[in-house]
Amino acid sequence: MSNSKNMVRGMAGALLLGWVVAGCGKDTPDPVTPPVVVTPPTTGPSQVALWTTNLDKSALFYRSTLPLNFQAPVGSNPTIIVDTTQTYQTIDGFGYTLTGGSAQLLNQMSAATRAPLLKELFATDETNIGTSYLRVSIGASDLDATVFTYDDPTNGQPDPTLAQFTLTPDRTHLIPVLKEILALNPSLKILGSPWTAPAWMKTNNSYIGGSLKPEYYANYAQYFVKYLQGMQAEGIRLDAITIQNEPLNPDNNPSMLMTAPEQATFVKSHLGPALRAAGLTTKIILYDHNLDRTDYPLAVLGDAQARDYVDGSVFHLYAGNISALSAVHDAFPNKNVYFTEQWVGGPGNFAADFSWHINNLIIGATRNWSRNVLEWNLAADQNYGPHTSGGCGTCLGALTINGTSVTRNTAYYTVAHAAKFVRPGSVRIATNVPTNLPNVAFKAPDGKKVLVVQNSGGSSATFDIQYRGKVVSSTLAGGSVGTYVW
Repeated sequence: MSNSKNMVRGMAGALLLGWVVAGCGKDTPDPVTPPVVVTPPTTGPSQVALWTTNLDKSALFYRSTLPLNFQAPVGSNPTIIVDTTQTYQTIDGFGYTLTGGSAQLLNQMSAATRAPLLKELFATDETNIGTSYLRVSIGASDLDATVFTYDDPTNGQPDPTLAQFTLTPDRTHLIPVLKEILALNPSLKILGSPWTAPAWMKTNNSYIGGSLKPEYYANYAQYFVKYLQGMQAEGIRLDAITIQNEPLNPDNNPSMLMTAPEQATFVKSHLGPALRAAGLTTKIILYDHNLDRTDYPLAVLGDAQARDYVDGSVFHLYAGNISALSAVHDAFPNKNVYFTEQWVGGPGNFAADFSWHINNLIIGATRNWSRNVLEWNLAADQNYGPHTSGGCGTCLGALTINGTSVTRNTAYYTVAHAAKFVRPGSVRIATNVPTNLPNVAFKAPDGKKVLVVQNSGGSSATFDIQYRGKVVSSTLAGGSVGTYVW
């Protein structure tokens, strides 16, 4: 995340789960209470369950009570054809970045208020959204209260043996919160990304900008090893790491530059061998920056030695087009693509932001081979804090936490529309895209089909969903999003 994104972030705000709509979208914070589930009135049997969100907030992740049943085709509505015989990528999950600031805000709540909120977010039962993927920062991100790494010698001198390495900065908030989350959802996937190496390893001896000195490549690889081993000792296994958050952005606090040739050398000669020698199976994922520079990951993947160590590439969308994910996939179809970050700029515009994020991320990224979608970030306070000096001062969290009060914002609903139903191990399946009905479909591990549809037109639209020769008809208001499950 960086303040340099302010020019391009603008494209990118509360109801507890269940079927309660009264009070949705209000501007005052909601008290943190356990999710309330109200059984909708029965209006007849329904083969298809539907959850909707309207841009005017008249429905926010609302479970429809209208019966939706398959029948023989009648009429000539626009039709979305769902075809389970054509399959694409497996889905790892949907979620957020649990920044240090997010963890701080959560950890400062009382246990009695935090527990139901975390359950709402991460538990996988019927009444909660089951967030399945988190990104954390390796060291501080710009949404931490202060800048730190895990090896900041008090005397300011280099520490090549990493004798002063410690996870202590994360033990106050991040690690305790992660442990509570994993107790609710042990299969949650976690990806770690560093914003900077320790300053003494860098060309400018600063947390901001500069590059990793070649003489410290091996030491920095061991820094990753010690981090992963330390987290495992805490009962926290990382599924994947990226090598550098936004390696082409020198302006954030913290930040570090790393060119594609430098990343290739670091991976093939140091990080990859170090992780293998330590017996660590954590995936290495390249790049972690914008989709306008796909030449960067393609160059690293073009190095056969580096490619042997990496699982794939990961992207943000502060510049470029989401379709570029497919170009990277097509160039190296045996390597995965991921999506790890997109902000909502505060105070936000719910209608515009929700529309953009559903279209580009939940639908767009997954239709272009991404195995995950992560929003930036999980939580901020009413002043968009905590953040570092020079870090993002207008990043609207999925949650706004103001003491014991919580407001659920755009990214909360964006992620909920997919995370609750498209469980890890789901597979994307084929659909066509009728005019003004962008969509994406999945087959979940339990066999259920999940279809996310956006009415991108300005007026109400009635359409058919066709599956195995039969159709179910549905209507979405202009701009609305529906998740259909059968």
